[in-house]
Amino acid sequence: MSTIKVNNLESSSGGGVAAKLTSVNGGRIGTQNLIINGAMQIAQRGTSSTDQNYGSVDRFKIIYSADEAPTHSQSDVAAGTTPYTLGFRKAYKITNGNQTSGAQSTSRIELQTNLEGQDLAQSGWNYVSDSSFITLSFWVKSSVAQTFAGRLQTQTAGGNGATSRFKFNFALSANTWTKVTKTVSGNSNLAFTTNNQNGFRISFFAFMGTNFTDSSTATDVWADNTSGDRADDMTSTWFTTNDATLEITGVQLEVGEVATAFQFQTFDEVRRQCYRYFQKVRGGIGTAGSSSQVNGVLIYRPMRTDPSLSKQGTSNYQYGDMIDQGRSTSSTPTFFRNDGLHGHSAYRLTGFSGMTTGEAMRDEGAGGDAAFALDAEL
Repeated sequence: MSTIKVNNLESSSGGGVAAKLTSVNGGRIGTQNLIINGAMQIAQRGTSSTDQNYGSVDRFKIIYSADEAPTHSQSDVAAGTTPYTLGFRKAYKITNGNQTSGAQSTSRIELQTNLEGQDLAQSGWNYVSDSSFITLSFWVKSSVAQTFAGRLQTQTAGGNGATSRFKFNFALSANTWTKVTKTVSGNSNLAFTTNNQNGFRISFFAFMGTNFTDSSTATDVWADNTSGDRADDMTSTWFTTNDATLEITGVQLEVGEVATAFQFQTFDEVRRQCYRYFQKVRGGIGTAGSSSQVNGVLIYRPMRTDPSLSKQGTSNYQYGDMIDQGRSTSSTPTFFRNDGLHGHSAYRLTGFSGMTTGEAMRDEGAGGDAAFALDAEL
């Protein structure tokens, strides 16, 4: 006789068994984590950057105002530590710069991940009810002991005509991985649009200056979102410590009152989810529109919306026909027809020479790392 093992059935307040079936025989059922790339596996743009917004780990962006730009990178979780022993191998790491002016009222270093409104609206969370819950959990480590802050924020005005925020704090010891769990109830003022636009933001604050903070309002409750009340007042110890670090991994947002074990997925599964927002493509094909121009078509995985087009990498695009494969350009391509939802767009690339109009061309990709970068991020 075979035996089926069922895990993570939760007891309800009425003494029965609530429906939260997450695994059978050790295999997880469904996709409960609303966060994409929460284990920080994918870093298509690069493993280290000082750029604002996206630049290293996919689906996580950094916003900052500082004397010296912080470095954000995909880091390794050290062997033997927890969360390493739980299966985590990568983290998002922020390394502070040298903030010679100290902590100013406008200073900030904020890590964000943004979710589509339809993913919350159709998640199964009854977000207008204070008896329905979501749970945020993550692993985090700081080189400096202090209390940090976070915030959940809706991007759609609710029943009170305003967007809403839920701010929270978490205290860390120095150089110690800590698991943080926040269970959040719904609220009658919350609203989410059922579309592919930015509907929900999760922020982790390494530091926020007093222009953005207010300790006179309550934490761990929903309230109207205002620019000056994103977090409680924060100590500046981390921000004024040169090269201080903050690392985070295992970010999970799920419906329910319990933080279940992190839902690991294969590298390829997570990468395909990230392609909805960003992807790199090699191998455009087209024809010579003139002696100096290629009109081409890119085929790619469908994206959230029509993507913007830019150059990824440092080398020239290489194009050629069957006879001459040495043509190249450092120009940036432009779209002239865009269909991100179906995964094909037409582009124009100039700066070549010696081509024959109508000649079939293909991207050789010979040498260098130039690629078409397609961006449909929130």
